[in-house]
Amino acid sequence: MTLRAILAVDEGTTNSKAVLVGEDGVILASAACPVATRHPRSGWVEQNAQVIWDSTLNAVQTCIAQRPEVEILGLGISNQRESILIWDRKTGLPLGPVITWQCRRTAEACDALKSAGHEPEVIARTGLPLDPMFPATKVRWLLDAHRDAGATASDDICIGTVDAWLIWKFSGGTVHACDTSNAARTQLFNLAEMRWDPALCELFDVPRGCLPAVHDSSHVFGTTLDVTGLPDGLPIAAAIGDSHGALFGHGAVRAGDGKITFGTGSSVMTTISEFVPPPTGITTTIAWSLNGTPTYAFEGNILVSAAILPWTASLLGQPDVASLLDLAKTVESTEGVNLVPAHVGLGAPHWNSAARGVISGLSFPSGPAHIARAAAESMAFQVQDVFAIIEPNSPDGIGQLFVDGGPSRDPFLMGLVADYLDHPVSTCETTESSAMGAAFLAGLAVGLWPEVASLDALRAKRGHLAPSLPAQTRAQHLVQWAGAVTRATLEPQSQTNS
Repeated sequence: MTLRAILAVDEGTTNSKAVLVGEDGVILASAACPVATRHPRSGWVEQNAQVIWDSTLNAVQTCIAQRPEVEILGLGISNQRESILIWDRKTGLPLGPVITWQCRRTAEACDALKSAGHEPEVIARTGLPLDPMFPATKVRWLLDAHRDAGATASDDICIGTVDAWLIWKFSGGTVHACDTSNAARTQLFNLAEMRWDPALCELFDVPRGCLPAVHDSSHVFGTTLDVTGLPDGLPIAAAIGDSHGALFGHGAVRAGDGKITFGTGSSVMTTISEFVPPPTGITTTIAWSLNGTPTYAFEGNILVSAAILPWTASLLGQPDVASLLDLAKTVESTEGVNLVPAHVGLGAPHWNSAARGVISGLSFPSGPAHIARAAAESMAFQVQDVFAIIEPNSPDGIGQLFVDGGPSRDPFLMGLVADYLDHPVSTCETTESSAMGAAFLAGLAVGLWPEVASLDALRAKRGHLAPSLPAQTRAQHLVQWAGAVTRATLEPQSQTNS
């Protein structure tokens, strides 16, 4: 009997992964290839589109080579969100860098739009605040930079998120499209009307004709063409933002269920039963859409999460993250030390581009172990800041909370999350939740699985971590954290004079 599978690509900020998922939901093979990031100026973060494609292709070829006997029925894509690029429609060549979700180069443009009073209308239409994390102002920056370099006509330019770029490349340059979850993060897509918004395109000065077609997350966008290592005609059957893919991969399909993805940054997301304008500090987004029907979600985006661990390890002279966490576990608390990883500003719920990293609460007894533990706890504290907004505003309450991403393998880190959320978290045997979500959506599109309900039996076993921190200790630590965040968000001059 032929072994059938879905090939899922998970193109992330630091690496591209490829995973073969069998029809029983088991991962048959996987591979990963790193993706380089550049920081040409303070606060600027960019990547090379061709490097992203080469990395993705390398991962795909390596993965498939492990199981050449498998029949691949379709391809699903999950991708880093809010990263944006433009390319030439005729040649397929990128016209500038990929400006990533972490990049703050358009902070002044966002501030100018806020000062002009545009933010309430933008939030009402998109669920997103005016912040340089989101692509709309970055698109204008790319178009202006290209024009200054001697641009071609706008009709010859494609604008796209990373899923659109990969769909273009996998289809041999024949399809320019994205899914609703990625479109919803551009700040150009009207969530209520489910289309590119003419008023927003005018506000941000983005030509609508350059934007991709928008389809359901589970949809045959096209077929592969001229891709080394893949046959022509393989259905490109799903696309979804990586955080959304993880939510679907976990099976968080009941209103109120959520997940926390730990990576370079973090995404905290809970599903809601209908569109609700976002309370201050978080966003409303489209989690996914199936059969033309969107599922909505509250979300908070944390800019620096697990990325603080290797940085702190280097700062403290530790050889790796594992050694840093071993050091952190040698003390029972930070003894008042807090580390706020605002290295590129703060995202949800603070949305402060000017914020910068702070280590506070130091005293003579403080040592490297306390700083190491403070770095670990910062991941949990930032998630709790987001949930402090989501929980009281969720119309459906909070149900199961899943965790994923590389750090979710560590019981110490996830125990801190459960403690500071004061809510149980469910861990998973696989950390490839984004890829699994893309695979499940692709399998639905090509008929490998008949319906969403049939996926429940395929999902991996769960572990559960319950909170154990005493309420008084939790409250004390949260107050100390809030004070540290206040210091991080002071204007630089105020910090100098304090």
